[in-house]
Amino acid sequence: MSKKQRVVVGLSGGVDSAVSAYLLKQQGYDVIGIFMKNWEDDDDSEYCSSNVDFVDAAAVADVLGIEIEHVNFAADYKDRVFAEFLREYQAGRTPNPDILCNAEIKFKSFLDHAMRLGAEKIATGHYARVRLNEKTGLHELLKGLDSSKDQSYFLHRLTQAQLAKTLFPVGELRKTEVRRIADEIKLPNAKKKDSTGICFIGERPFREFLNRYISKEPGPIKDEKGRIIGQHVGLSFYTLGQRQGLGIGGVKEKGAQRGSGEHSPWYVARKDMAKNTLWVVQGHEHPWLLSSALQADDVSWCAGHAPTNGLLANKSRYRQADAACDFTAAPSGFHLHFPQAQWAVTPGQSAVMYDGEVCLGGGVISASAPAVAQPLQA
Repeated sequence: MSKKQRVVVGLSGGVDSAVSAYLLKQQGYDVIGIFMKNWEDDDDSEYCSSNVDFVDAAAVADVLGIEIEHVNFAADYKDRVFAEFLREYQAGRTPNPDILCNAEIKFKSFLDHAMRLGAEKIATGHYARVRLNEKTGLHELLKGLDSSKDQSYFLHRLTQAQLAKTLFPVGELRKTEVRRIADEIKLPNAKKKDSTGICFIGERPFREFLNRYISKEPGPIKDEKGRIIGQHVGLSFYTLGQRQGLGIGGVKEKGAQRGSGEHSPWYVARKDMAKNTLWVVQGHEHPWLLSSALQADDVSWCAGHAPTNGLLANKSRYRQADAACDFTAAPSGFHLHFPQAQWAVTPGQSAVMYDGEVCLGGGVISASAPAVAQPLQA
């Protein structure tokens, strides 16, 4: 390059963004690192790792010989991500804040800041890829080559303008290769564990966190026969398909034999907000946990346009295998019908559409149709 292109990399303190910065520098870019601070309400708590993460990011920048800047987006995050997160939970839905954080903070506030620094592009350590379709002139968001780490699901709300300015250097690699590179070049965080918590919550117990912001309204827990078998602490604290933390033991009929299914684990099957009742069923494959269709609203198409009606693939939750579905556009979003019923389709989560390895976009699940009728007892 006669004049080095400037790329601003979001350095999180993790190994993926660190190797991304290294690869870009090897390719001849002028690389600058930015550490984003998105949460500061409890910076001194045992669960907040942002200070440790910044130290790790700064150590990586030092090894790579690049500048790093600490930028605080906490006010933007609270207004544009966290407020929506709380609204959804209070309405009884289960939102995915990482998806909104990507669209509103990492690829909006961060992108705008990088452009002010004279960057041509930004880069992150996400496992995804961007490809320019020469025929259409549109940018395509592709799955990461490491299928076990693919993060295109979390990026489906990005716009064409955002994709055009974004690089995902590790999207072409497997995680084992990323770790190998980090070890080879002696990055200080080469063996650092991947973070698993929601971006602003960290690894803390989730219910403990929500307790600070959402009021509790206890109510009955009922089984499919309408029997009250426990008490919930507030419907906002539960999600469909949840197994842990229900606080109920086995309930069995008289004379039931061990192993008959009466001793199977309990799962959340439905939340009745009007009656403040939590409905639970026993067994992972209980029919009440299965849906044959869903409706999604609040759509966003990273492909640049909605897909045409017909057969596509869908993920209605992260870590789920692609599910064949029949896609039909609707005035406010789209409908999906599944030939094979899907497990624990959850309002507030995202239904993300795929055509092979290409992520098309998606919407927020507003309703689902049960695979079988649910004649709930009063």
